[in-house]
Amino acid sequence: MEKKISFIHAADLHLDSPFKGLSDVEETLFQEIRQSTFTALNNLVAAAIKRKVDFILLVGDLFDNEKQSLKAQISLRNAFQELQRHQIEVYLSYGNHDFIDGNIYPITYPDNVHIFSDEQVQSYLYTKENTSLAKIYGFSYERRAVTERKIEEYEKEDTDTPFHIAMLHGSIESNTEHDTYAPFKLGELVEKDMDYWALGHIHGREVLKEKPMIVYPGNIQGRNRKEIGAKGCYYVELSEGKQTIEFISLHAIEFQRATIDLSECETIHQVERAIINQLRELNNFVPQLLDVTLISNHHNIIEWKNEHLLEEMIEIINESFTQQKNWIYVFRCTVKNTSPSSEISLKGEHFLGELTTKLEHFSPIDYLDELFQHKDARKYLEMLTKEDEEMVKKEAYELVIHELMKE
Repeated sequence: MEKKISFIHAADLHLDSPFKGLSDVEETLFQEIRQSTFTALNNLVAAAIKRKVDFILLVGDLFDNEKQSLKAQISLRNAFQELQRHQIEVYLSYGNHDFIDGNIYPITYPDNVHIFSDEQVQSYLYTKENTSLAKIYGFSYERRAVTERKIEEYEKEDTDTPFHIAMLHGSIESNTEHDTYAPFKLGELVEKDMDYWALGHIHGREVLKEKPMIVYPGNIQGRNRKEIGAKGCYYVELSEGKQTIEFISLHAIEFQRATIDLSECETIHQVERAIINQLRELNNFVPQLLDVTLISNHHNIIEWKNEHLLEEMIEIINESFTQQKNWIYVFRCTVKNTSPSSEISLKGEHFLGELTTKLEHFSPIDYLDELFQHKDARKYLEMLTKEDEEMVKKEAYELVIHELMKE
């Protein structure tokens, strides 16, 4: 009889994420947003039960913070108990966000949960009907940062077991976009001769290699404007000589981007109609948080922005679109003037030239340090990226020039 197993590979649940940068959203919506990581967890459990999987792999950062909230711990325990009622095992490891030493009040999970208890790579044997089917390897972060090359500790054991699966919360050592933890080279994973590498830490979904399968499932719920699109897990089937994977969406709320061309709009009321028409064309199956870019080749778009007309218009549109079941909320609106004349050159010895030069060299973060260091305010704020700083500088430039040119 052919031996086979099926499982779900998920990572980076980040339960009870604070959703920084969204605190100005209307309270009812914000509570739904805050609940979204828990809803995604429930969707994960439902998917596992529906597919009748043998087990689930959870590869690090189950919680958003090492000081795990009681709500997050109890929600996870309840999820595990539901899985136990359907004879589904769980293998989990902790990552850099929920490292073991940071949680001084751990909760006891049911017997179907198998936890990699420290930073030494170890293995669990999965059996079904008294038959050994899979060896599952992994480790947990005891400290916030594991910078050692843990890949060197993975060694295939017990060659009589048909399937070997490795869990690793870390990143390719050449990846400069994220903090590099437990670094590895892709070739090193291939050399270990595992049947499947279940990765975590990187929130973007990606299949790095197909033979063997080396997979990042991404996180199960987007939490900011950089984590757009569908979020979820992979359903995996392994049989002797064959492997298949399928992505399953789990997100309760989706972050998305939209670009709306207002070049044909001559009045602010035409702007309202253009935005509404675009939003109505969105085919959203879950609520959406929208990062909108408004573009126009007319300078009136800058005037509408500086006179706060666009801001008022977005508020009115949000009030309308948040009344529907799968609501849409524009949480960020950026304006871009595409006219060649929008790049005004004012450099020179005169006052405007000096002002322009100073605007080019000022750093917004110098004026925001005190705010970001405030113990209460920083709970709700995301640090500015280089892209954010450039946008602030550009907006400041446009506002000052617009006001001066009016005079």
